[in-house]
Amino acid sequence: MWNQLLSAIERVNDVLNGIVWGWPVIILILGTGIYLTIRTRGLQITHFRESLNSTIVPTLKGLGKKKTNEDRLRSVSQFEAFSTAISGTVGTGNIIGVVSAILTGGPGAVFWMWMSAFFGMVTNYSENVLGLYFRKKDRNGNLSGGAFYYIANGLKWKWLGYLAAIFCMFAAIGMSGVQTNKISGTLAEAVSRISASADTATVRLIVGVIVAVITAGVIIGGIKRIGKVASMLVPIMSLLFIVLALIAIFTHITRLPAAFALIFGKAFNFRAAGGGILGYSFAQVIKKGMARGVFSNEAGLGSSVIAHSASETREPVKQGLWGVFEVFFDSFIICTLTALMFLTTFDIASLSAEKEDSVMSMTMFSDNFGAFGTAAFAVILPLFAFTTVIAWSYYGEKAVEFCFGWLKNDRSRIAVTVFKVVYVVLIAASATIHSELIWAIDDTFNGLMAVPNLICLLALGSLVKQITQNYFDRKKGKDVPPMLSAYPELNEEFAADIRTENEEMK
Repeated sequence: MWNQLLSAIERVNDVLNGIVWGWPVIILILGTGIYLTIRTRGLQITHFRESLNSTIVPTLKGLGKKKTNEDRLRSVSQFEAFSTAISGTVGTGNIIGVVSAILTGGPGAVFWMWMSAFFGMVTNYSENVLGLYFRKKDRNGNLSGGAFYYIANGLKWKWLGYLAAIFCMFAAIGMSGVQTNKISGTLAEAVSRISASADTATVRLIVGVIVAVITAGVIIGGIKRIGKVASMLVPIMSLLFIVLALIAIFTHITRLPAAFALIFGKAFNFRAAGGGILGYSFAQVIKKGMARGVFSNEAGLGSSVIAHSASETREPVKQGLWGVFEVFFDSFIICTLTALMFLTTFDIASLSAEKEDSVMSMTMFSDNFGAFGTAAFAVILPLFAFTTVIAWSYYGEKAVEFCFGWLKNDRSRIAVTVFKVVYVVLIAASATIHSELIWAIDDTFNGLMAVPNLICLLALGSLVKQITQNYFDRKKGKDVPPMLSAYPELNEEFAADIRTENEEMK
């Protein structure tokens, strides 16, 4: 009965996925990024240095700075918001997702991941700018925002805002399913390499239950606890992965030119599906590269902006610049290192598209570092995945709040509680489902979530330009009213906060 249900779901999803990730959506993703790049005059290039100076540098300087009691209650720091957002993007997609893209779409898929990331930097920037500009305070004074807020209040299409929130709920559940599935699969594979008699199905279920319990403990504390956990885990797991990946790549440094040749040489592979390395068609290369790229860096989904909107910063552009660095770090550093490590470790021509992506990912580490590599992978991937699980729980929670915020008294909180319970239960259940089905389902939900967001970004591109210009004009000393919020009362409050902060700095 269970297998029949999964087969039915797979058939329905195949049809939806073919529509969602067809050429119209791919063109929409690239087209939106290109359009916003033009409107912001290539901001991801011209202001990349500014993004570093406004993100990493002040973060390091302010690590010991104390916040007021009000700040501690009502917001998270810029770095905590960034860590929550980056924990939602840096997940299994950065390792297993990249490996899967190469196995099913060929080495050329990496090029299209880069393309989606390049334009995604300004797409993510625009999402964050609009997210902070249209965010609101809830009854407890907490700041909440996201794509559904600027769709409903900026584009003023409330029905589309609700639709985006519904898609976000399902995408959150799907994303947690992918991450948990890969955690259980990775640890089950590690256990089987130690003990051939181990029951992998039982190991998967046990791991799923453990992840569900730990997740429940974290998400009960809300964005504050999620931000704290993410800000501790993200730097550690990222640094460990970067160091190991660089060692592996330099070990096979002579294969590096061939790896780049494969990436660029197969990016425009017009051969039919029956020819070439593993027989990839041009459409498949683009589809896998774009889908995995969006899955990894989430630019265009309107997801990470939910975490950024909870930041204590009053300047939309400042937090937007975190989005530029976020996509750069996710795709051009982590994903690129994974791709180069994979392509320099294996002979691609000898691989098959039927290879299990999680198994190949672990093999990539074990081939380079032996038993230590297996152990390291069994630590790195679960950390990557777990931080994504807790980040997306918050995204889903805010989507539920948006959908049921009209309810009086505490009924909206009941809806959030129900979502959290369902989220945790499905974490355990997803640990045993076939991995390819999980990937496919979440790809579909990601695409559905992206469409209303991208439509809104295109419609509000001129507003993004105005807010950006306003910020840099004020930085140059021009006396112009700040554009900090779409709501006059919040705009004045944020402006007063900035004036107070500037006076304290003098």
